[in-house]
Amino acid sequence: MVAVAAAVAAVSTAATAMTALGESAADDGPAPHAARTSVTAGPPAPTPSPSPSAGSKRPSATATPAPTPKKPRAAAVSSARLYHHPDSQVVDWVREHPDDPRRAVVESRIANRPAAVWFTEYAPGTLTSRVRAVTSGAAAQGRVPVLVAYAIPDRDCGGASEGGAPDLGAYDGWIDRFAAGLGSRETVVILEPDSVAQADCLDEERRAARFASLARAGRVLRAANPKARVYYDAGHSRWNTPAQQAALLKRAGATAGAGIFSNVSNFQRTSDEIAYDRKVLDALGGPAGLGAVIDTSRNGNGAPADGAWCDPDGRTIGRAPTLDTGEPRIDAYLWVKLPGESDGCKGAAGEFSPAYAYELASS
Repeated sequence: MVAVAAAVAAVSTAATAMTALGESAADDGPAPHAARTSVTAGPPAPTPSPSPSAGSKRPSATATPAPTPKKPRAAAVSSARLYHHPDSQVVDWVREHPDDPRRAVVESRIANRPAAVWFTEYAPGTLTSRVRAVTSGAAAQGRVPVLVAYAIPDRDCGGASEGGAPDLGAYDGWIDRFAAGLGSRETVVILEPDSVAQADCLDEERRAARFASLARAGRVLRAANPKARVYYDAGHSRWNTPAQQAALLKRAGATAGAGIFSNVSNFQRTSDEIAYDRKVLDALGGPAGLGAVIDTSRNGNGAPADGAWCDPDGRTIGRAPTLDTGEPRIDAYLWVKLPGESDGCKGAAGEFSPAYAYELASS
């Protein structure tokens, strides 16, 4: 339940530093030259559907956590600038429509800002090279890429973003190939949006197997690149309670990662996510240094009162992406879901809609 792009590799022009801005798009100021979002080789993969509507609840889980490694934890993400990935649907649209009256707004407020690069296709033969193309492009500029691994089996519980690896054994191999492209520099990995918060669509046996596979994924990613900061799915502030979500996260091995992420493809206000994420981190009980990252791509006006999640009207872009939030335990504000890519109502899931992008950028 999210909404995606996918990944292709290339190197962009140098990007300027991002700073945390106001809660609404109106407070963002001019868009800096930054990193783009992801695209896959070939046609864009379907994007995950956004997280459940406000007030939805999920039961906590109780199975024994998978063992976690004793490796030293990666240092906190520095204030280095985020990588400007040059390939995405919005960038393509801007380039191909120089005379569209919406172009300047969409370009300055969305296309010129850094966003995550999604890897959504189960294509293990090309995965390592595609990941490496992004991480090497970032390394060449001395910047920090944000990568989203999104291929867990039973993805989106069969919803608009269904797909992923055929089974967990295949997924483990996919993660091995993903890890092989990470390089050795600072990298942020958003591990499987909705894979933890939405796991109640699985029976207990399959849920336990998924969590064991996610714990393994974190170990593999960190072993391949000790500077990779792996964040686990915490849903958002109007889904599970902090205690429920922490119980699930422990089973998935999150306490051995860098921390948690929340609000991916959702609209909850940043202030609400900060408070929620800190409660989840407290419930996790350490170790010290665990932090949170928040998707602020579309939350400038907060969530609709009716809990609608599929391309709801009246939304706007939120705080600009930055690794300097000024908030204790909040490591970054990121644009994980690229504004303008549909949840499945104003276009096919994952497809870029210029009308929707313009609405978000000009509200």
